[in-house]
Amino acid sequence: MKCNVGKVDRVIRGLIALAIIGVGIYYQSWWGALGLILLPAVFTGYCPAYAPFGISTCKGK
Repeated sequence: MKCNVGKVDRVIRGLIALAIIGVGIYYQSWWGALGLILLPAVFTGYCPAYAPFGISTCKGK
């Protein structure tokens, strides 16, 4: 898997994921689990939704 998620994109996704999870915990709702969907892209640097469209926020080497 080639990296297609840049550093800034990963940070933004991570913050949004944590916010969604935190709100879910606060309101004791299962909707907070939706924040878990964003975490794999944060840790791996690869987003499968970007691949079909050829989108990449990584800086070229």
